[in-house]
Amino acid sequence: MLRSGWTTAAIVLFLPVFTAAATGNDEPDPLFASNELIDVEIEAPFGLLASERPDEEEVAGTLRYTADDGRLVEFEVAVRTRGRLRRKVQVCEFPPLRLNFKKSDVKGSLFDKQNRLKVVTHCQEQQQYEQAVLSEFLAYRIFNVLTDKSFRVRLLRVTYIYTDADKQYRSFAIFIEHKDRIEKRLDAKTIRIDRVRVEDLRLPDLNLASVFQYFIGNTDFSPVATAPGEDCCHNQELFAREGEPYYTIPYDFDQSGLVDAPHAQPDPRFGLRSARERLYRGRCVNNGYLPSTLEVFNEKRSEIEALIKYQPGLTKQTAKRMLVFSKRFYDTINNAKRLDRELVRKCV
Repeated sequence: MLRSGWTTAAIVLFLPVFTAAATGNDEPDPLFASNELIDVEIEAPFGLLASERPDEEEVAGTLRYTADDGRLVEFEVAVRTRGRLRRKVQVCEFPPLRLNFKKSDVKGSLFDKQNRLKVVTHCQEQQQYEQAVLSEFLAYRIFNVLTDKSFRVRLLRVTYIYTDADKQYRSFAIFIEHKDRIEKRLDAKTIRIDRVRVEDLRLPDLNLASVFQYFIGNTDFSPVATAPGEDCCHNQELFAREGEPYYTIPYDFDQSGLVDAPHAQPDPRFGLRSARERLYRGRCVNNGYLPSTLEVFNEKRSEIEALIKYQPGLTKQTAKRMLVFSKRFYDTINNAKRLDRELVRKCV
């Protein structure tokens, strides 16, 4: 932590935050080239998936959607469950999913170049859980606004057709860009290590991600470590280009205050009363980057607020809650005393 005598005004290093895309092929895949809602049907034994929750064994399924020219397009897909917390039956009645496509089947379609896709699902069959899906989608979109070094997402409305029960259910969901596609965009490779040193990361990007996590009120992440036996890092993916520091890109925001999912709980280590209580977990070595990072947030404020205000499907109540939560962040970062107290002196 910084010495008590430091203030925001004493941060004299005004270092740039690089939000432009890295060199590589940044042309978006067709699925992520638009932010328009798409309607799909997925047919699979969802009763089995909900009860057994396989994280390795796949079951056969079918995905359908209507193309722009009006054709009904259909693919065979392999389906399994995924995740940690949300895969637990005591947390979610309906688990998150992973779809596996055959690249030869999807060539030339909306799903061209896709192989494996994570699906963020509704967890429970209640409106508040649907609102949580939309809110998490917005969290990803907000980070997209701040930097191209982020997971792209596509919002969809899925009709789940149970092949093992007389049931259908329709709900919002999110497709998340696979890390292999980010490798192509960044011209980088995914790194598999137990943990990483802060000094081995791209510090401007790390600071932007750290302030973003504070913006959304998230403590469920680590840019340097993860649970024993798992790859680094917790809810962050590492990418490397030869001879350069690592990129660290966050994902999975359901535990954040901005999303405010019914199952959201802050990390008990931090003594927070709820997920809506913010705690800055940025690194002290990065405090010199704070001025330029906060400048990016201020420049993007109207765009961020517009995303929330005009998101189809978001209720007025949810939008108001998210905007109030966002405003509190801006009230903090644009007040020298609050900024010093809540970010500068809270660094780790």
